[in-house]
Amino acid sequence: MPGAIAAASPVAYPLLAGAMTRLLASDGQRRVDVAGFLRHVHGVAGWLPESAHVVNLCEDRYHFLVLLCAAAVRGTVTLLPPSRAPQVVADLQADHGDCPAIGDQAQEACFADYRLPSPLPEADGPMPLLPAQQRLLIGFTSGSTGKPSANAKTWGSFQASTAQNLAALQPWFGAAQPSVVATVPAQHMYGIELSVMLPLLGPALVHAGRPFFAEDVARALAQVPAPRLLVTTPLHLDALLRSGVVLPALQVVVTATAPLGTELARCAEQQLGCPVQEMFGSTETCIIASRRTAQQASWTLLPGVQLTPQAEGTEVRAAHLAQPVLLADLVECLPDGRFHLRGRRADLLEIAGKRASLGDLTGRLRSIDGVVDAVMLQLPAEAGRQVGRIAALVVAPGLDEASVLSALRPLMDPVFLPRPLRLVASLPRNETGKLPRDALLALLQA
Repeated sequence: MPGAIAAASPVAYPLLAGAMTRLLASDGQRRVDVAGFLRHVHGVAGWLPESAHVVNLCEDRYHFLVLLCAAAVRGTVTLLPPSRAPQVVADLQADHGDCPAIGDQAQEACFADYRLPSPLPEADGPMPLLPAQQRLLIGFTSGSTGKPSANAKTWGSFQASTAQNLAALQPWFGAAQPSVVATVPAQHMYGIELSVMLPLLGPALVHAGRPFFAEDVARALAQVPAPRLLVTTPLHLDALLRSGVVLPALQVVVTATAPLGTELARCAEQQLGCPVQEMFGSTETCIIASRRTAQQASWTLLPGVQLTPQAEGTEVRAAHLAQPVLLADLVECLPDGRFHLRGRRADLLEIAGKRASLGDLTGRLRSIDGVVDAVMLQLPAEAGRQVGRIAALVVAPGLDEASVLSALRPLMDPVFLPRPLRLVASLPRNETGKLPRDALLALLQA
């Protein structure tokens, strides 16, 4: 079947790069090379139910890789849910012909139609060739600014974007094969790019699991050879540093999904003894820029990426994008392919003739002593009002609402003070640390 697809396509690429003996995945128990991975891919491809789409819920990163590639061999498009909530998964299935959802965890029985067989089935077969235009997967935005939107990605687009990511990482690894350990889910586009496509299309080894707690991250890093690349988020990086757990030597840490504070970046570099590289991108564009946040305020575009400021955001052009993409982010372009981020159009506020940014206001709120986490947002305008109120959710054990507001007053214009301001035990962050707007509104109304 893959041969027939490739024959009809003017451009086709192999499913994997490198020799059959290249080590692809390991976790201390499993050590799988390209040849062994292909046997699993062909075995699972024969097991898969017939469908145009499949929801990949696998938690084990190796299982995710196998299922993704097996689906591609079958010509089946993989769906990556923005959340693992059963209703979200069910809605996604209903929107795509009641397609099957496949997982690898026992607790998924409530919403996964199938569990991946254990052990994985094996079958012999050639190296699949996939046409560049074949739709590989559909990812969904997090919903942090509204309803999640669908973004389809082709096999050819990942070929181009992975080449760009390898070029961005090349200064840290040279010709060496990095070992990737990722705390982010494979279902997230950032996780796809750096923990799925790098081992498939580049010279990288990936840890087969998805460690979460600091001790698990340290164990996973110890189970793979140096040089090591840790793929994580600012929220998880901060937790790692606070844990005090000693990690094996790292070549570089990369973060994304939320802004990385300069102070956190500097502390991480000092404590971990390696550079911390922040990636900038989106589900719509994939990674398009990076910076060493401890030393740089500006971002450097990846090779071949071009930005053009627009009235409503920024137009992005790149080899891996079939057409230009308009981002809501506002940028100031600098010489030599660098730029400064100036916030998001949706974050800009104008109340009583005064202007501010939600991101800046949130940063001021978080700077208050005793505030552990916080977010500010603008509510929908009420009947008879043209502008929505500003609200805040704050995690601040030991403080009350009045004391937080009192500390906040000197930090911002009174028109931007949040009303309501509500203290909560925790913010409804998703697996990558983002805050879906619907969840924030529900928490305010609780």
